[in-house]
Amino acid sequence: MSTPGHHKVVVIGGGYAGTLAANHLRIRSDIDITLVNPRPEFVERIRLHQLVARTGEATIDYRTLLGEGIQLVVDSVARIDSASRTVRLASGRALDYDYVIYAVGSTGAIPSSVPGAAEFAFDIAELEYARRLRARLEELPLDAPVTVVGGGLTGIETAAELAEQGRGVTLVCGRTLAPYLSAPARRYVARWLTRHGVAVLEAAVVNEVRPDAVVLADGGVRESAVTIWTAGFGVPELAAASGLRTDALGRLLTDETLTSVDDERIVAAGDAAAPSGRPLRMSGYAAGPLGAQAADTVLSRIAGTEPAVINLAFTGACVSLGRHAGIRQLARKDDTAVNVYIGGRMGAVIKEVTCKFVVSKRIRREAVKPGSMGWPKGGPRPEQPASAARVVPSP
Repeated sequence: MSTPGHHKVVVIGGGYAGTLAANHLRIRSDIDITLVNPRPEFVERIRLHQLVARTGEATIDYRTLLGEGIQLVVDSVARIDSASRTVRLASGRALDYDYVIYAVGSTGAIPSSVPGAAEFAFDIAELEYARRLRARLEELPLDAPVTVVGGGLTGIETAAELAEQGRGVTLVCGRTLAPYLSAPARRYVARWLTRHGVAVLEAAVVNEVRPDAVVLADGGVRESAVTIWTAGFGVPELAAASGLRTDALGRLLTDETLTSVDDERIVAAGDAAAPSGRPLRMSGYAAGPLGAQAADTVLSRIAGTEPAVINLAFTGACVSLGRHAGIRQLARKDDTAVNVYIGGRMGAVIKEVTCKFVVSKRIRREAVKPGSMGWPKGGPRPEQPASAARVVPSP
């Protein structure tokens, strides 16, 4: 129940961005904060590949993450009604708001254009999908062939985790293995995968997925007892379904303060935000700062001051290679990789410390001391071709 005279803020999505935003809003004591999430537990998406391989867990009790006074509503959002300022839930309930923080995150994107992919390929981007994949792998003998489609960081981590357990893995990379990494780091990853028996197919495309095989664009057929699709991401359709303008992928179109171009009472954060049609790289790294900045934008509007624009510098990326090796790739502030990386055991240590830092030093610290989070600043906003900023008209 809201308190008279208080501002009502509904945070949609309890991932890295949404959870941190909810905690950050507690800078003010006169805000009633409601966090809406479809699950009763926080999902560490950066550990889902470990969940699949049974080398780690990926859920945390929200009671250990959320600051005092934040109301958690376990439900899905069906629509944001800007006219009446209500968030309508799948259960039929409606939540009134003064401001919304739109932090619905991203999900996997198995293409319907690839025959058999939707029917037979496994996704790993959501907790329920990862659990389904884990159960399927447990049914298979260790020597059953596994295909991972997608040479990005998620595909590499999944392939490496399974290969380290002795599974026979083929990694189909599309164009390039690990495009976010520098050339030296890519060579390191390729060597590690080869040493652990992973068949890396660069410049290869899957044209069809069968129950027991994949068909490549060159006509080759490779046996596959289970096919895992990690190529590409999508976002929930809530923004477009609510009559708000989005980019071509479905991310909420905002200005540089993360405010919706359609409604200044709706502010986006994380993977589902497309500021100026030029979204930042989907990542846990960006989610926390964007969550804090979205909360700051709401706080500024409540205070009647001008919100700040995005100011986030990237420092690189981490990727695990099983439990005993990894890569810490260094990058310029604009997120372009430099030819410097830390590999091996130290790379694995840095990756694990980073995963723990996101939860303990960002989200939990913000719950105890709202406004304490800082992040690297000074990164120029990269330009993107006009085609990347296509806008989907409101229905």
